[in-house]
Amino acid sequence: MLLKQIKPGEIVLEARGITKRFPGVIANDQVNFEIKVGEIHAILGENGAGKSTLMKILFGQYQPDEGDVFVGGKQVKFKSPLDAIDLGIGMVHQHRKLVPAHTVIENIILGHPGAGRIIDLPRVSREIGELCERYGFSIDLKAKIWQLSEGEKQIVEILKSLYRGAEVLIMDEPTAGLTALETEKLLASVETMSRENLAIVPFITHKLPIVLRISDRVTILRQGKVVASFETEHATEKSLARELVGRDILIRTERTTVEKGKPILEVQELSAFNDRDLMALNGVSFTIHEGEILGVAGVSGNGQGELVEVLAGLRPSVKGKVILDGKDVTAMSSRKRWQLGMGYVPADRNHVGSIGEFSLVENTRMNYYFDSSFYTRGSLNQHKMRAFTQELINEYGVAAPNPEVKAKNLSGGNLQKLIMARVLSRNPRLVIAHLPTQGLDIGAIEFVRNKLHEAKENGAGVLLISEDLDEIFSLSDRIAPMYEGKFMDIVPIEQARRDAVGAMMAGITLEEEI
Repeated sequence: MLLKQIKPGEIVLEARGITKRFPGVIANDQVNFEIKVGEIHAILGENGAGKSTLMKILFGQYQPDEGDVFVGGKQVKFKSPLDAIDLGIGMVHQHRKLVPAHTVIENIILGHPGAGRIIDLPRVSREIGELCERYGFSIDLKAKIWQLSEGEKQIVEILKSLYRGAEVLIMDEPTAGLTALETEKLLASVETMSRENLAIVPFITHKLPIVLRISDRVTILRQGKVVASFETEHATEKSLARELVGRDILIRTERTTVEKGKPILEVQELSAFNDRDLMALNGVSFTIHEGEILGVAGVSGNGQGELVEVLAGLRPSVKGKVILDGKDVTAMSSRKRWQLGMGYVPADRNHVGSIGEFSLVENTRMNYYFDSSFYTRGSLNQHKMRAFTQELINEYGVAAPNPEVKAKNLSGGNLQKLIMARVLSRNPRLVIAHLPTQGLDIGAIEFVRNKLHEAKENGAGVLLISEDLDEIFSLSDRIAPMYEGKFMDIVPIEQARRDAVGAMMAGITLEEEI
């Protein structure tokens, strides 16, 4: 294995002059990168900077057009990820690659080259248990994947790589979707792995506080090139952000107090089933006023999706009322709610928020097809709609050559800007923003958060649903931790504590007052 031959602090995996081209794009441009034994090395960059492409080359998923990869000082040519795995390199992907109906043990040994036709489950269980004890993981090996929390699923992904002998561990957004408590446990285990010199962890993330806390070195990519590489102890959030985007950037939105007006949204004892006909939303009640942001904090799968779909008219409720500006809209269509001043930014920007094969003009029209100001003698005025779309592109800084380009050709950040533009240009009375910055780079995050704050300052009420506590605390006037279809509490920001909110996201109420 690798670490029997290489001493702590020495280079174990290296990329020299890596270039990778795709049609019309240079994803990696003469990239030099190295990973040392026992260090945690963070990779930062905006969406499209080339981080994932570089890591896929190091894991054997892509082959470089130019440049070389070295493992333990020896040049290697990976034909597939199996070659990388054989040399002790593992990758923990952001999107879980697990079989929900199988147990933890079954998922870990699935596809293992040494499993054989007859699997010795007691031996496998013992070996995996030893890995858990060594690195501080706590998990029921007999549990089915569908029974696990997101944090536990992440542990399974890590154990899969470790059980295959991984000593270089590439982790892509490992804390995405985890509660604050799960994140703390995971980071503690990662630190243990690096101290034991049994894992070297390139850490791909957009979360700068985690980078500063856990990493030893940082490499920053911009437009496919390495623009900086340094020891983390010399960095700050501000300096990292500046290197990322090439300019000074506002790390946290300065929350201002706006005088609250009359109630815009009143929700009374709202309940709804999920797609499996199980009660996913269970008696939720709250009010949002003009000039207020209510932040719903929770881990995915605790009823947030059902809540926003019921509010937007996309899912029927089985109980309760939704009142918008004094009007009962519980039984009204999505179109009618839009006309009454509701705006909805969905979590899935690719499949719900847009149609990839449609142009930007056609995607913009989806929120204006019923607006008479864009019609002439009963027919849509195409010229006027195109001109309006161009105005939105200019105002919101959407990087697109023209309004006729297809939505699928935009980056995640630019597509989110278009959706925000389409929604906010109608000056909605209520804005429902579901995971509005998920998967975005720091520049796009700054933009989206500022737009939500502007909506609040202009008198709109905002319902923000997020799994990012930094975002919730930065923007919200009140915070509602959500667990298993219910609000655990609704807490004014002045009284909210991160540890208490994080605990309530996991269904735990701390004994102390919030």
